Amino acid sequence: YRCHGLLVVSSYNSQSLVPVSAQRIANRKFRSADENYRTTSASRCVTSLDMSSSEEVHDPTSRRLGPPHVETVLFVECGFGNDSHGQSATKAAVRACRNAIEFNSIPSVSRLVPNGREGLRLDVVLAIPPKYQNSLELSPVSEVFPYGSIRFQIQDGGMIAPSGIAIKELGDENEDMVVVCAAVTVGY
Repeated sequence: YRCHGLLVVSSYNSQSLVPVSAQRIANRKFRSADENYRTTSASRCVTSLDMSSSEEVHDPTSRRLGPPHVETVLFVECGFGNDSHGQSATKAAVRACRNAIEFNSIPSVSRLVPNGREGLRLDVVLAIPPKYQNSLELSPVSEVFPYGSIRFQIQDGGMIAPSGIAIKELGDENEDMVVVCAAVTVGY
């Protein structure tokens, strides 16, 4: 499903490693191009994986759907993030992605990757509690990555932990602390 010029989302049920229904993905709250979800570079756009396609191939030994986005893997980075107050899956996902990449530098990317930074591909898996997946906005998450073509995959996971207090002034609707895990595969 295309989030105008931005990314691809596929989803998994972590218990059985099979695709979650296309309807569930279609119900996510993604904004249209009219709501400022445009990107400035076509390299940030990824072709959509149509979850409803009967031609979609799922390898049961793999956690990914469709053809590989990153064919030559350079490394995989992992991180986690949380939102202690406000129950924002977006804020937790931004923090998880930032945590995954913030202590790394690839000074030789121009020599390693054909077409340098423009040829870089990122496959980002976000494990988010199902209760908060529909509130996820991927545009702010994509801004964490300074360059490269990005494919996002969302799966059930992460954690909901008690924060111990609900503070209305901080946007809390309850005492949930939303934790998101991220795995960022970098390559070309």
